[in-house]
Amino acid sequence: MLLLSNKQDWFGNIRGDVLAGLVVALALIPEAIAFSIIAGVDPKVGLYASFCIAVITAIVGGRSGMISAATGAMALLMVTLVKDHGLQYLLAATLLTGVLQIIAGYLKLGSFMSFVSRSVVTGFVNALAILIFMAQLPELTDVTWHVYAMTAGGLAIIYLFPYLPFIGKSIPSPLVCIVGLTGLAIYLNLDIRTVGDMGELPDTLPIFLWPQVPLTLETLQIILPYSVPLAVVGLLESLMTATIVDDLTDTESNKNRECKGQGIANIGAGLLGGMAGCAMIGQSIINIKSGGRGRLSTLCAGVFLLLMVVFMDEWLKKIPMAALVAVMIMVSIGTFSWSSIIDIKKHPLSANIIMLATVAVVVWTHNLAIGVFVGVLLASLFFANKISHFMYVESTLDEESDTRTYHVHGQIFFNSADPFVAYFNFKEVVEKVVINLTDAHFWDLSAVSALDKVVIKFRREGADVKLIGLNKASTTIIDRFGVHDNPEEIEKVMGGH
Repeated sequence: MLLLSNKQDWFGNIRGDVLAGLVVALALIPEAIAFSIIAGVDPKVGLYASFCIAVITAIVGGRSGMISAATGAMALLMVTLVKDHGLQYLLAATLLTGVLQIIAGYLKLGSFMSFVSRSVVTGFVNALAILIFMAQLPELTDVTWHVYAMTAGGLAIIYLFPYLPFIGKSIPSPLVCIVGLTGLAIYLNLDIRTVGDMGELPDTLPIFLWPQVPLTLETLQIILPYSVPLAVVGLLESLMTATIVDDLTDTESNKNRECKGQGIANIGAGLLGGMAGCAMIGQSIINIKSGGRGRLSTLCAGVFLLLMVVFMDEWLKKIPMAALVAVMIMVSIGTFSWSSIIDIKKHPLSANIIMLATVAVVVWTHNLAIGVFVGVLLASLFFANKISHFMYVESTLDEESDTRTYHVHGQIFFNSADPFVAYFNFKEVVEKVVINLTDAHFWDLSAVSALDKVVIKFRREGADVKLIGLNKASTTIIDRFGVHDNPEEIEKVMGGH
């Protein structure tokens, strides 16, 4: 986790990372202020948090080029705590959130991202794109025509500037959009909403601030119900964003290191008077599309953010919100997976249902954790149902030896246990029954119980039952939990009938 642990991450794209960091810093300012307002705290709480989290995750995070700061998803979870107990308890909850995330990293919970299917990730991405666009609508409602003209002009700059010869690719078009529209608004003296209208910017650097709360069990009881969901949502959004950036850059990230990095960053934010935060998909997309790839871009975003709000506040206040709205609309368009609409006809119905359900729940609740949980749950149910249909049993009768052989194929688990039992004819009078399990696998207690039921029923009918072909893993679980070879347990079962 040392600063020079990977020189390529830091110095492999200096020019691109510095310029991208500047663009991200400008885009972070209004969002940090807005999220502070949502949480019910002073704007400096969100701004200090964004600076601190970005700088720390740049050094200790597990995903290069990803931007972490104060976010709306986290701010929504803080509202009641701030309202009922005040800022100091929020800072304490932020520290506990960081500790829980570090523990999650050491428990390697980041590896659970492998359980999130591609359909859930696509739904998550599309839902965030919709939410990002919807968040811009208040800036485009009940405004003068100048705002629409500025926004349209900003989008034109963003999409057309890269095609200019010689200089188009050398400067990030979102930066040109922000600087150009700010200069135009000042020159024309337009009466439109600016960053300065969103809230007061801090005029001092952050200082160390230990939360002024009693270190008692009562305090823990107050903050724990908030810290746990903050930790879960923060990690979930960060790991999902890391997965998306992995795809965009065709590189891999260390999910467990990211869990620890987010935790350390939140502890740092809490100690500097900031609120808890996590990765931001919108700003991460801005960073990638502006040419940022390494850790230097994230570090620069945090440093530029602090320097600008403290020492260049008079200029920042003049940035028209229309310029930032244009940048965020670009992010929304770039984030949405347009191919997912085209692929609906080609993809299985179950995959489409999972994707659309994730989108609907996230957009409806504005809670990323609930949406992803619903998506993962649906994916698990569809998968279990699909796998259970691949289980079947073939049978043959050897009349000379009066032996019925059942050849079992597929996976036996909770969803296929009852169909497995239904394949056997217990009323058939035969001397011997052979159950060939060479092509089968038993996964859980439901499967073992089903096998016990089959063996015991045949024995009750007077047949001699023999199991053959069990693999090692199935043998282990059957030997441990099965009862068909235990006379005392069989007597209990038989006696129960």
